[in-house]
Amino acid sequence: MALTGRTALLAALGSLPVGILAPSWTGMLAVNAPLSLAILCDYALAAPVRTLQFTRSGDTSVRLGDGAAVQLTVTNPSRRRLRAHLRDAWPPSSWPAGTEQAASRHTLDVPAGERRRITTFLRPTRRGDRRAERVTVRSYGPLGLAARQGDHHVPWTVRVLPPFTSRKHLPSRLARLRELDGRTSVLTRGEGTEFDSLRAYVPGDDTRSIDWRATARHAAVAVRTWRPERDRHILIVLDTGRTSAGRVGDVPRLDAAMDAALLLTALATRAGDRVDLLAHDRRTRALVHGRSAGEVLAAMVTALAPLEPELVETNARSLSATALARAPRRSLIVLLTGLDAAPVEEGLLPVLPQLTQRHTVLVAAVADPHVEEMAGARGTVDAVYEAAAATQAQAQRRRTAEQLQRHGVVVVDATPDNLAPALADAYLALKAAGRL
Repeated sequence: MALTGRTALLAALGSLPVGILAPSWTGMLAVNAPLSLAILCDYALAAPVRTLQFTRSGDTSVRLGDGAAVQLTVTNPSRRRLRAHLRDAWPPSSWPAGTEQAASRHTLDVPAGERRRITTFLRPTRRGDRRAERVTVRSYGPLGLAARQGDHHVPWTVRVLPPFTSRKHLPSRLARLRELDGRTSVLTRGEGTEFDSLRAYVPGDDTRSIDWRATARHAAVAVRTWRPERDRHILIVLDTGRTSAGRVGDVPRLDAAMDAALLLTALATRAGDRVDLLAHDRRTRALVHGRSAGEVLAAMVTALAPLEPELVETNARSLSATALARAPRRSLIVLLTGLDAAPVEEGLLPVLPQLTQRHTVLVAAVADPHVEEMAGARGTVDAVYEAAAATQAQAQRRRTAEQLQRHGVVVVDATPDNLAPALADAYLALKAAGRL
């Protein structure tokens, strides 16, 4: 039995001697029998908690930053009216800090044999699966002097998907893609291997594009134009090892890499290319393979949602072997990893020849904008030391990128806000150059 605040108030006013707070109910009855009898009757008339029945419905997925609504239906099969306070408990990251208490607590009034529906509104602050923990019900008697309390496990899972904030860059990149594909008035042509049409030569055209047979049949010099090839294969490889756990500002490196992967997927599927995903450190953590253009983006979002960095060193040989197994034919392999010198020199560089021998490789990394701010700081002794350290870190990062470029790798190194559009631009440049 739980004594309520109303009972405590009566004790404070002197209506109930202090002895009633003792654990012995026999002693309590002897001290103030009428009030004690009222408490016992109130407790007896409170609706039982154990027989309550619960069902859930509502949202099963939500993008990070958006709200989700989960309904809880409470059925009271007893013959007593249910007057209760209910707490629908979820993990702390299901709401912004300080809002959990207001969002998870509800007041219930369910007549005997009826049901009521309550709604818990979630606004998760982290990716991944949020699972309902338990439902706690405190059922009060008609007088509100005593209450019954119990817990129920009512399972429900809401998957919090990546926010895909970089989708705002998609329209501008699609416009550039249409230019490459010849679907606008801007006759931009790449040097792909898919012949498009003939046109008159203009100064500045590559002489290797001249069609001498067509020129012989006409009075003017004719050149061939090309359009970027379609149906190319792109394998996006996410490094989920320890370096992906580092935070740049408020964003983990892995989350920035995910956002870039989603923008690239949306753009490449519109371009008619096939996209697969591999998340790997020492073993495969997520895989999206063989999905159609209409399914791949949704499948990738679902696969990325519960993915978390692993605090282990990535096995570059295992990653390379797995990537080669998933890309048996010539492909563009986009590796989203770090540019830290030690992991690249000891892990990635030795296996690069296996990848570049058959595939075009693009390495994309998240740069820390705070390092650039430190490099430009002056005015105090501490600021000068920070600037020196930042300059040294930037130089080391450039040397690492140059090492990769000497192996024929395209390198994209950008801050979290700029990584996704920079990666999309690199993809369009490769497509325009006919390197896919």
